[in-house]
Amino acid sequence: MTCSAPERRAEANVGMAQIALVAQGEIARAVLGSCIGLVLFHELRKTAVVAHIVLPQGQDRPGPAGKFADTALPEMLAILAENGIPRTGLVAKVAGGANMFGSSGPLQIGKENHAIVIQLLKNLRIPIMAEHVGGKVGRRITFDSATGDLQVDMAGSPSVVL
Repeated sequence: MTCSAPERRAEANVGMAQIALVAQGEIARAVLGSCIGLVLFHELRKTAVVAHIVLPQGQDRPGPAGKFADTALPEMLAILAENGIPRTGLVAKVAGGANMFGSSGPLQIGKENHAIVIQLLKNLRIPIMAEHVGGKVGRRITFDSATGDLQVDMAGSPSVVL
């Protein structure tokens, strides 16, 4: 009888404003409120970039590219290109964008984040394969680059796999 340790797969925790490249079975995780978790995945190459987008537009404000939707997407595409992943064949999965404070006022960051991400993806002609957005509860997402599955966990609700 041979015993072996269970296979450990590399995991990346994608914090606010960060972008992570994962490939060949690596996993990316993020905890989202009004932020958007955006995954651009190339199924044949089993490679993806995952961004934790905080705000819709940078408007020349300082911060890492992953902080703003309008700077995160170009950076995500650049990271993929640097790693030899073609834009053709990419699909997107989107999660997050909750209204964490339950207000109905003019400042709806979650909705604004979601709207601009969707518009940018349409402009770039990247198909959106799945979304899990809105509501008033935060989410934890786990993306598996081996399968392309994006698991969404919300307190008080069963897990959903996109």
